[in-house]
Amino acid sequence: MTAPEWIRRPVQRIASADWFADMAPRFVPPTDRALNRLTRGRVMLSQWIVPSISLTTTGARTGQRRTTPLAAVPLRGAHYVVASNFGRERHPAWSYNLMANPEAEMTIGGTTRQVHAELLDPEDKERVWPELVAVWPPYDRYVERSGRDLRVFRLEEPD
Repeated sequence: MTAPEWIRRPVQRIASADWFADMAPRFVPPTDRALNRLTRGRVMLSQWIVPSISLTTTGARTGQRRTTPLAAVPLRGAHYVVASNFGRERHPAWSYNLMANPEAEMTIGGTTRQVHAELLDPEDKERVWPELVAVWPPYDRYVERSGRDLRVFRLEEPD
């Protein structure tokens, strides 16, 4: 269930604001983690604005399992996640983790699935980017603000 357009549009404008990039990492992920934990993976605040998952990766340096709430766009039997980090300068840690160990777990609506992550090459990213921005328009602003090429991963269940 997603919020009506009259709610999503203002939230998207707010998410595109520079001040949001500084503030959001301190409250959005912790709130989503807490709600997700309390509801056994069924609820996250952000899911009413954008399709969302909890992604559990293995730390690239530590080997520790890390769970991160993320926007995830379902397309053609896979889920796509953008390493936007709210438009901040650095890539998010979870993206380094996926590059080091592409085997992960994705939780949606209380159901956990094993997934394999693939970093999209520039051509594949260019093809899917318009569909990702259609779901979450702030991605274009995040590219401008961060000054970096945002990583995009395809998450697929292994055969």
